[in-house]
Amino acid sequence: MTSWQDEVRGALDGLRYGARSAITPRVLQGAAVELGWMTTHLAMYPLGLLSGSGSRVERLSLTGLTPAQRSLLVNDVRAAGTPILLAHGIIDNHTIFALMRRQLARRGFSSVHTFSYSPLTVDVRRTAERMGEEIEAICESSGSDQIHVVGHSLGGLIARYYIQRLGGHERVHTCVTLGTPHQGTMAARLLPLPLVKQLRPESDLMEELTEPAPDVRTRFVAFYSDVDQLIVPQRRARLQHPDLIARNIRVRGVGHLSLPFHGETVHEITGVLAHLDDQPQTA
Repeated sequence: MTSWQDEVRGALDGLRYGARSAITPRVLQGAAVELGWMTTHLAMYPLGLLSGSGSRVERLSLTGLTPAQRSLLVNDVRAAGTPILLAHGIIDNHTIFALMRRQLARRGFSSVHTFSYSPLTVDVRRTAERMGEEIEAICESSGSDQIHVVGHSLGGLIARYYIQRLGGHERVHTCVTLGTPHQGTMAARLLPLPLVKQLRPESDLMEELTEPAPDVRTRFVAFYSDVDQLIVPQRRARLQHPDLIARNIRVRGVGHLSLPFHGETVHEITGVLAHLDDQPQTA
């Protein structure tokens, strides 16, 4: 069978699988919520284009902090001072983290950065290398030995590759992923683009990420939605690797783009990052 016929068959398989699970009450409810958040995000999206690619930093001073914020700083200075890097998904920008940045500030986290990359990105590996360079620069400027990374969708996969394959486990204490195709997604068969092909379950990248990683001690927390429209099937957003310390958390009724805006999820993320010594059990 020729290559183009393989592409067509794969796309049809992806469509058939998605169609079987698309029309349920929970999915329809999630789609309605998704539409609301998408409208809000689209209004903010142009603001993210103004800053371009690269890293942005937001620092929080002690002035004006509430008692709860000061409590985090006083009770766990190391947690509050550990830099946090937020990495968006494909064809997106840092505005997807608007709510999360506010909540992190309210909890007293003093150094929040965002990592951006071009929508024309064609390779997860190269982008992971650039993320590593950004993290080294952040650690050098902040004087911190470690950092947390929160990645939405592709951003989480870029972070995982950096940690697991490029030695990033020495820098990243905790990696939180939201709707990340850790095991690939059938939806990636719908587009024959180089980057999207890397997200297919049978890709070389996915195969590479199954290789042993005995030295990785980074704490992973993977949030996955039961109505995610882009991770097909949804369970492929679970991080399952025998060598990785990972906790998988199912989010009900929240779509792919809504995950970074979902209040309960954001609250749980801030709680995870506030406790450096908590180690999740391997899922």
